Amino acid sequence: MEAPSILILGIGNILWADEGFGVRAVQALQQAYHFPPEVSLLDGGTQGLALIPYVQEAQVLLILDAVDFQLQPGTLAELRDAEVPAYLGAKKMSLHQVSFQEVLALSQLLGGGPKQMLLIGVQPEILEDYGGSLSPAVKRQMRPAMDRVMAYLAEFGIQPEWQPASLSQVNGVEDMDEYERQRPSAEAACRFGDGRFL
Repeated sequence: MEAPSILILGIGNILWADEGFGVRAVQALQQAYHFPPEVSLLDGGTQGLALIPYVQEAQVLLILDAVDFQLQPGTLAELRDAEVPAYLGAKKMSLHQVSFQEVLALSQLLGGGPKQMLLIGVQPEILEDYGGSLSPAVKRQMRPAMDRVMAYLAEFGIQPEWQPASLSQVNGVEDMDEYERQRPSAEAACRFGDGRFL
């Protein structure tokens, strides 16, 4: 049986700490595995409606995101199929960003969209730290989230090839560590807001 077209989509904003979890997870997957042609990985960022063509083409959609499940920070949770749209209302940092619920709804309205969906979400701990990397609690869930992606792909008979890499790459933290090394201090960057303007 032919494998379906699968889109692994990371959404969020890496400039707002844990909001970047989905994008960081997709980056880590890309570093750690070689995927077959039927599997695409996409950094969806905060693109909103621009994601519609990609979502329409996918038969299976796997979403990685920071989602407010009202759980302990760093908790991973999975939702499938019809459960997914109801939980994609996580706090977003950009006022102009179209919610992903609307992307899914418009994809279906236009006559496309996935038949199967899985959301792998993490409960964020910190969202308001502009320029911040992932919090430790959320960063620790990177490898478990990647394992859940592999388990879901296995349900379709897909086993991506492991690419040997350093431990930091496999955990998806190499780019984040470099980001942190180059990040200015809170005093220099006014990451939490400048009192002169608030």
